[in-house]
Amino acid sequence: MLPVDPEKYKTADDVSVELSARRTGMSFQRTRMSADRTLMSVIRTSLSLISFGFTIYQVFTHWLEQPGARLAREAPRNFGIALVMVGTLLLLAGIAYHVRYMTQLRQERTQMIRDGLIHGQSEYPISLTLICAVVLLLIGLLAIASMVFDVQPFG
Repeated sequence: MLPVDPEKYKTADDVSVELSARRTGMSFQRTRMSADRTLMSVIRTSLSLISFGFTIYQVFTHWLEQPGARLAREAPRNFGIALVMVGTLLLLAGIAYHVRYMTQLRQERTQMIRDGLIHGQSEYPISLTLICAVVLLLIGLLAIASMVFDVQPFG
């Protein structure tokens, strides 16, 4: 927040313009945080799908080894892979949407700074939510590889 310099503001209109610029700058920060919250909901949904699909694959694969199991051997594998793929694709779409939206928001903010409509002292921090989403995407891809090629990357 910039300190208010009484020498700089000669009229009430000057103060009003300054307050408006500060509110607009803060609204960019709120919009950025809102985009991060949206990505977090995509992460939660994707994590649920990925973990549920991998769990179904693991549990039913071991259950099918029991005598008297009456389920096609490929059924849990195919259903598990489908759920993990849906979760991974959802996460990929969420990441793409987030990156595109944040790029547009930064361009708009940069233009408003150039036009002198807002102050540009604060930087946009690195999105930890985006980093988390990318890590989960890699884990989802490893889970798919583990299920498709019957390899154990985690054990």
